[in-house]
Amino acid sequence: MTLRSFRAILLAALFAATSSLACAQDNPHATPKPKLPEAPAKLPRVGADKTRGLDFLFGALKAAPDEVSARHVEARIWAIWLQTPSDTVALLMSRSKAALDGHQTEVARKLLDAVIKLRPDYVEAWNRRATLYYLQNDYAHSLADIQQVLIREPRHFGALAGLGMIMQDLGDDKRALDAFRKALEINPHLEKVPELVKTLSEKVEGRDI
Repeated sequence: MTLRSFRAILLAALFAATSSLACAQDNPHATPKPKLPEAPAKLPRVGADKTRGLDFLFGALKAAPDEVSARHVEARIWAIWLQTPSDTVALLMSRSKAALDGHQTEVARKLLDAVIKLRPDYVEAWNRRATLYYLQNDYAHSLADIQQVLIREPRHFGALAGLGMIMQDLGDDKRALDAFRKALEINPHLEKVPELVKTLSEKVEGRDI
């Protein structure tokens, strides 16, 4: 599936999210959100050539013979995504993570807003803010940020998995399946996503027969 197709999915989903958002946000007893793919706590050092490094690593991720090898490659991809030449951005990102871990979501969001204003090309600021909005059931804003992630990095399996989870929450199983399949095509070793694909495939494609 092309990036253009996913842009169409996102635009359609934004309209769907608008009507579903109020109900989700008004429910204080909402089910805790599933965990989205995220960077491991410890990241390896990576070289400065991001584009060439990522191309090689995504190939290695698909070819990884086992989970241990895949996790090692995945950590290197996250390390490149999180890399920034700006000490200010690095500090703001660190503080936003600490705020989010401490359930200070408004503080975390404002810090991420500042990062995006400073460096709108920095993919992980968009991705982390999309995650924050997702955790708050603010699907419209989360989808808008996911779109920004995928414009800059169409291979971002974390954002694609997040897109799938939002679509599933909104009851759009077909778009959820499309997003999960795309995420798995890029990273075949995502936890729980193969089971989601299996379940949704039976539900969506079985229903069409």
